[in-house]
Amino acid sequence: MSKLTKILATQNSFAPLALRVPVGLTLAAHGSQKLFGWFGGYGLEGTGKWMASIGLEPGVLMAALSGSAEFFGGLFLVLGLLTRPAALVVAFTMLVAIFSVHINNGLFMSNNGYEYALALFAVAVSLLISGGGRASVDNLIANK
Repeated sequence: MSKLTKILATQNSFAPLALRVPVGLTLAAHGSQKLFGWFGGYGLEGTGKWMASIGLEPGVLMAALSGSAEFFGGLFLVLGLLTRPAALVVAFTMLVAIFSVHINNGLFMSNNGYEYALALFAVAVSLLISGGGRASVDNLIANK
């Protein structure tokens, strides 16, 4: 079994679809705020300045990395394309967000806590384990 076949292998279930699509769309929207300033975001420069202000330097690079992980990772999750690598990148990005931004604020979002990032981390880990599922591009490629 090749490495690509192992990466694309997935469960024959529709359950991952219920996680992939809404979480992928949400991540892509958040990433687009960071990268392009869409949906009321600050774009690379504004997000980069904020990241630098909290010690994530160089700020613009950190904004580009986190924005790309969210935007492209989210799009890949929606499609179920390279689901496991995308989920791994998203999980890592959420851990960085939890421990660099939210951890000192407690659990709840009302205090800028880590509950949202933790939920996204949990979904990413689930998809890392399961793969994209039956309704995924990964499954189509693996079964050719």
